[in-house]
Amino acid sequence: MQDELSWAAVRRLVYDRASGCCEYCQTCEANTGQAMHVEHIDPVGGDIPENLCLSCPSCNLSKAKTTIGHDPETGDQVALFNPRTQSWVEHFAWSEDGIRLRGLSVTGRGTIHRLRMNQQRVLVARQRWVEAGYHPPHSLG
Repeated sequence: MQDELSWAAVRRLVYDRASGCCEYCQTCEANTGQAMHVEHIDPVGGDIPENLCLSCPSCNLSKAKTTIGHDPETGDQVALFNPRTQSWVEHFAWSEDGIRLRGLSVTGRGTIHRLRMNQQRVLVARQRWVEAGYHPPHSLG
């Protein structure tokens, strides 16, 4: 597939597939004004669309090249959420106020912890997006 598509076409496919929102924390590019990253789910899996997802800079930089996190409840090592093979709503949910992500599984909790999805600066931004009516994304469900 990589030979068939230019990188610009691959990036457009990944961006459109994710509706311009991070496939980990659901932060939308339209809220941040910052370009989203095309992230390799498995760092050795290549540039095929099945190994790529859209990621906000915060999640991408926090994830780096790892595929493993730690569940803060059990201390167990767990595989991080894979947006190509797993359903977001099975592993994550929004707090009632829509600001904080909650892990519904060891995968969700480990991913939230590793990608620092609830760090204070992100919570402040989400609070503002919620107040403006732009968050959480309504496409999940």
